[in-house]
Amino acid sequence: MPIATVNPATGEMLKTYDPMSDAQVDAAIERADLAFRQLRGTSLTQRGDWLRAAADRLDADRDEIARLMTTEMGKTYAAAKAEVTKCAAAARFYAAHAARMLADEPADARAVGATRAFVRYQPIGPVLAVMPWNFPLWQVMRFAAPALMAGNTGLLKHASTVPQTALLLEDLFRRAGFPEGAFGTLLVGSDAVDRILRDPRVRAATLTGSEGAGRSIAQIAGRELKKTVLELGGSDPFVVMPSADVATAAEVATTARCQNNGQSCIAAKRFIVHTDVFDDFARKFAGRMSALRVGDPMDEATDVGPLASERGRDEIHEQVRDAVERGATVLCGGEKPTGPGWYYPPTVVTDLTPEMRMWAEEVFGPVAGLYRVASYDEAVEVANGTAFGLGANAWTTDPDEQERFATDLDAGNVFVNGMTTSFPELPFGGVKNSGYGRELSALGMREFCNTKTVWVGEGTAGAGAGAHAE
Repeated sequence: MPIATVNPATGEMLKTYDPMSDAQVDAAIERADLAFRQLRGTSLTQRGDWLRAAADRLDADRDEIARLMTTEMGKTYAAAKAEVTKCAAAARFYAAHAARMLADEPADARAVGATRAFVRYQPIGPVLAVMPWNFPLWQVMRFAAPALMAGNTGLLKHASTVPQTALLLEDLFRRAGFPEGAFGTLLVGSDAVDRILRDPRVRAATLTGSEGAGRSIAQIAGRELKKTVLELGGSDPFVVMPSADVATAAEVATTARCQNNGQSCIAAKRFIVHTDVFDDFARKFAGRMSALRVGDPMDEATDVGPLASERGRDEIHEQVRDAVERGATVLCGGEKPTGPGWYYPPTVVTDLTPEMRMWAEEVFGPVAGLYRVASYDEAVEVANGTAFGLGANAWTTDPDEQERFATDLDAGNVFVNGMTTSFPELPFGGVKNSGYGRELSALGMREFCNTKTVWVGEGTAGAGAGAHAE
């Protein structure tokens, strides 16, 4: 795949880049390693000032950055502006709270025979970030902000379809004041990742992407004994029970399915509805989906822009066709438009069965699968009947059901009566084939830290000996 900006709204190739040579990549890794030695010695106050400066630049250049993202991957201009604002807020969050998150944690010194005992969190070095195109700024910022605040440095291998956004991010942190090399962009193809991750100067990796890409990264890192955090695909359930406000659930379901033109790992994809409210929900949901305006992503009136690639559009259309050929019913959408751009209409498909691709596969576009269930237990069985476990939604006003869903749904994130999203304040990640590790919150910051035990004794004869010796 070439490293290029191709406008999904028109299919026009706007800009291409030559991949970096091995020598250029090695130089970038060396800069990141040297910058780490400098950055780890700076104060949290200094890093916070630099990160706030990056947030200020994001706010000042919001509209320009948003236009670039829309041009490179097709998200609506309104969504792109919101993404920039969210990134700035996350940067300020970590600048404000890193001192608390990284503070030494005291332990019971007397219990371990010490005069002092505590846990200290320290950075580990350059971290390789392999990032996707769908949230080209946010996916990177939610790694970069905590990593840089902790004193690590970052090496970004972004998706080959968003090179200008990738370069913008490198420039952002440089202009904000971080040391040269603290955050570097590597314009390389996926075939270069193996060599980069094997470099002894690169200490860990984080990836957001496909299950296949995650397995590949994990395999390399496992051989090299390097830490990884993986956020992979999702086929998130959206469960609606009889006590739910059906009209509100259908309204939120529409946004949850079509956010980012349907291209989100945590977008609701499988809508599992109790039979008592199924017909009402299906009618309202299909009506709202069909009313969405599909068109030019730069038009503020547009609800759904193009898919990011022609291949992506063809893939979801094949999944819909497969379902229809095997007996599924299309309530709205389902026809691939003609003309320029990689558009696809919001689509609702029901009467799904296990032999259909949509039953088990993630559908990465504005296509919803609708499932009818007769009980709470069946709802949970269908919701958990997938290899993925990233996010889950449950709609019920029954307090007992709310507690049970929070426990019973196999997912890293469970949202009750609300749409799954990510917050800097809360950990984010998945289970099963959706990956492992956590981003965001204090947990995300500490993923790439050395959690160091420090034990201090009196230093007198016999100190430290005893029954607890290994």
